[in-house]
Amino acid sequence: MEISAEISKYPLADDYLPYIKGFIDRLNQVEGLSVVTNTMSTQIFGDYDLVMDTLKTEIKASWEEFGRAIFVVKYIARNLDPALNPHG
Repeated sequence: MEISAEISKYPLADDYLPYIKGFIDRLNQVEGLSVVTNTMSTQIFGDYDLVMDTLKTEIKASWEEFGRAIFVVKYIARNLDPALNPHG
């Protein structure tokens, strides 16, 4: 099953940009995921198990490396990757 996830990360730190950039950079290195980033969130598209396993790993790594952060995630059971669905 293909899914889409939209995630926003809110590090509880003054210098928050490196925390967000590192998280997104790690997502972009995962083969099989499509990652689209804008100023408000990051969207991740791909196989259910790959998306969920990647988020599980990267959220934990983020907390271990940088400390406290809030993650807000929305999921839909459909791949809404704009590269695959240019007209919605």
